Amino acid sequence: MPDTGRRMTGAEACSPTRILLVEDDQRFCRLLQRYLEEMGYSVALCHTGPAGLDMALRETFHAILLDVMLPGLDGFEVLRRLRAHSAVPVLMLTGRGEEADRIVGLELGADDYLPKTFSMRELLARLRAVLRRSILSSAALAERRDPVVVGELTIDPGAHTATLAGNPLRLTRQEFDLLLSLARSHGRVKTREQLLLEVADRDFEVLDRSVDVLISALRRKLGDDPTEPKWIETVRGVGYVFKKAGNA
Repeated sequence: MPDTGRRMTGAEACSPTRILLVEDDQRFCRLLQRYLEEMGYSVALCHTGPAGLDMALRETFHAILLDVMLPGLDGFEVLRRLRAHSAVPVLMLTGRGEEADRIVGLELGADDYLPKTFSMRELLARLRAVLRRSILSSAALAERRDPVVVGELTIDPGAHTATLAGNPLRLTRQEFDLLLSLARSHGRVKTREQLLLEVADRDFEVLDRSVDVLISALRRKLGDDPTEPKWIETVRGVGYVFKKAGNA
């Protein structure tokens, strides 16, 4: 389905992952909000269909969690109207698990459908899955096979090569993917969650430290000193930023 809505700018795409939760059960809403914010997401709340649709169309979100049973407009109608303007990923939530409801939601353009018997772990896995698919789709639409050049560093996604001052870097696949993700967003912070969504080929735990291990390997291969970084700077408690032109 074409996306005729506003696309994220580079700065927005690299800000903390922003989720809209449209749910009329305010206690359940606060529970989900607290859990997702503990996972590092930024969560906005709406409790009616019309308010949720208005916020979804006015503001920019990475994904929407949309309840089916809403006052004013039900979730199916909110989704139908939203899809006329935007292809933002939508994960529908419902207290009803009937197959007919799931089919209607998916036919209207929902990316996934989750009965409210879900565990928090399952919700997180499903949310990450729709976010990952959105990232991959956006990368394909942007035709991001053009070389990325930051100072003396050149990365060629098509050839899967990277050179520093003309010297080839020997990188694993995940190291290459991580370096490419950081370099494309040079000067802007990327969270660990965002980096894992882009480079991990599996679901991951909340305290997964594999990004930190990959960062350490990249720093060694770039000859970067973490105490005085030229390339990759740690933003404590948030993630990493690839410095513009290696601060050269």
